[in-house]
Amino acid sequence: MPLLSRRAALSSVSCGFGWLAFSALAARAAAADKPLAPKQPHFTPRAKRVIFLCMSGGPSHVDTFDYKPRLVTDDGKPGSRPGSLWMAPKSEFKQRGKSGLWISDFFPNVAQHADELALLRSMQTDLPAHPQAFLRMHTGTSQFVRPSLGAWATYGLGTENENLPGFITIAPPNNVGGAQNYGSAFLPAIYQGTRIGTGNRFSGSQAQVKNLQPPGTPQAQRLELDLIQSLNREALARDPRNAEVEGVIESFELAFKMQSQMPTVLDLNKESDATKKLYGVGDRDTDDFGRKCLMARRFIEAGVRFVEVGSGNWDHHFNLSTQLARNCTSVDKPIAGLLTDLKQRGLLKDTLVIWGGEFGRTPYAQGNDGRDHNNKGFTLWMAGGGAKGGTSYGSTDDYGAEAVQDKVSIHDLHATILHLLGLNHEKLTFRYAGRDFRLTDVKGEVVKGVVG
Repeated sequence: MPLLSRRAALSSVSCGFGWLAFSALAARAAAADKPLAPKQPHFTPRAKRVIFLCMSGGPSHVDTFDYKPRLVTDDGKPGSRPGSLWMAPKSEFKQRGKSGLWISDFFPNVAQHADELALLRSMQTDLPAHPQAFLRMHTGTSQFVRPSLGAWATYGLGTENENLPGFITIAPPNNVGGAQNYGSAFLPAIYQGTRIGTGNRFSGSQAQVKNLQPPGTPQAQRLELDLIQSLNREALARDPRNAEVEGVIESFELAFKMQSQMPTVLDLNKESDATKKLYGVGDRDTDDFGRKCLMARRFIEAGVRFVEVGSGNWDHHFNLSTQLARNCTSVDKPIAGLLTDLKQRGLLKDTLVIWGGEFGRTPYAQGNDGRDHNNKGFTLWMAGGGAKGGTSYGSTDDYGAEAVQDKVSIHDLHATILHLLGLNHEKLTFRYAGRDFRLTDVKGEVVKGVVG
């Protein structure tokens, strides 16, 4: 059959799949017959799955999880940048739990889980701009198109449910690198993230996947898909080295399977009123992020390996007092609800929850009520999944301007996440263009101080 007819057939059948069908269409196909099948880790894992709560924009560490008394006593005095003034935290800090971790009143509900948190207070990156830093946080690099953290994790471990993708991203920002942040690059395309909504347009109360239901019957769609498979196999027989063909087949097969289970996972009405209340669903300030967190729990409970949940607008160059308070309020109760729910269901012990952004904010003021980007020192935390709860690792200087003790790079962070998943970051490699690539490139050390 001519190639044109094959393309026309692909175009026709794809109408019933929409984004889901094409989310995995990219340059290369998976080599294995079942690329998403569960795989053995390199060693016994502490975590089986990951939920990454991504705060894009750069949340202020000195106002949330990195207490600096000197900022209070030196408020209004000359700062480290010429012409700048130190600015005190916009919220009170208190010691929380048995561990005594200092956490801001901006996060009163998360603070109740202090003994489950491992705070990395010495994070740093070499990039002060959002797109580059955000891409570095997700892929380990800002200069080349590389696979994302979620794609590497799924490539290394597969997924526990063949009817769902191994990697899902909920409301990712459509700027700061866009799809590269959850892409698979040169890894087989089946490992890239399946997007549900975008940060600019997605509302948790309107979560849906477009074109999920086929226009015809499942039987007719199955026949169409079988036809496409036969056409693709003919094309593959003519060019055995063309890996794209198998990638197309796998993409359509996954999309077909997802139609049976995706609607069920997305249907939050199946949750009890008590569970919805726990996440803040139904409350004006917390409903949106609460629904996203509840959705994330449902996905990992259904067997998805890696789920990222996005929250935007943390770039507070001005109106810090009001905007940061609003942002924290919107995520605090949902995050605490997620941790509580996971623990009650026995999932927290092997689910790694990560919170953080691409960098932090300056301890000195920008204008009257703002903070500038700070890539030299910021805080990120982990909970569950083998993370050492009630721990503070590393530190910034007396003002929170720069990491000075036990510095942690993005490569170190990635190595640690993979380690908790039972993967050796130096052995998780993929051969491409004549060399073995890995997430951590030629760097990265496991931060053993936060491994329980």
